[in-house]
Amino acid sequence: MKLKYFPVCQYLSLPFTIIHQKTTIVMRTPKRITGVLLAAVLFIAACSTKKEEAAAIDMDKLKTDIQAMEDAYAAGEKAKDVDAVAAYYSEDATSYNRNAPPSVGIAAIKEKIAKNLANDSAGVYSVYKVVDLFAEGNTATEIGSWTRMSADGNEMESGYYMSYFQKRDGKYLCVRDMSVTSSPAKAANE
Repeated sequence: MKLKYFPVCQYLSLPFTIIHQKTTIVMRTPKRITGVLLAAVLFIAACSTKKEEAAAIDMDKLKTDIQAMEDAYAAGEKAKDVDAVAAYYSEDATSYNRNAPPSVGIAAIKEKIAKNLANDSAGVYSVYKVVDLFAEGNTATEIGSWTRMSADGNEMESGYYMSYFQKRDGKYLCVRDMSVTSSPAKAANE
């Protein structure tokens, strides 16, 4: 009762047999076995391939860069420079405003900025601070705080904002933003 095995690699081009107790079992042709082995190898290779790892993002540098964008935005507002403020946004950006419909596209955003700057005759300015930042690949999401200050430096109102950035041509630009106030709602008769 000897079981005799033939090395499969030597006989891939010929059908092979297993001989056991005078019974010959003819196995399927090597083409089919080769196909099964090839499929198994490809399956294992597909499962074990590593995804390309994205380049590591220097979060400290990114936070500094985003804060610089916020500071430039505030400086543009203080100087009443619509283009300096609008440099924060991409051409296809959408800005969701408080108590107003969203501004879609850079032209509408510039119009909103110009209107807000024209309405300020008291020297009111804003301060923006990065609170939290998340980034992956070519995108970043900032959660920040804003404070509106009177010309003499007293806090008038404050709140939070969220900005979503995409890196385009090596520079982050805001493509979506929205803000909320954390000040109590004013009564209708005020």
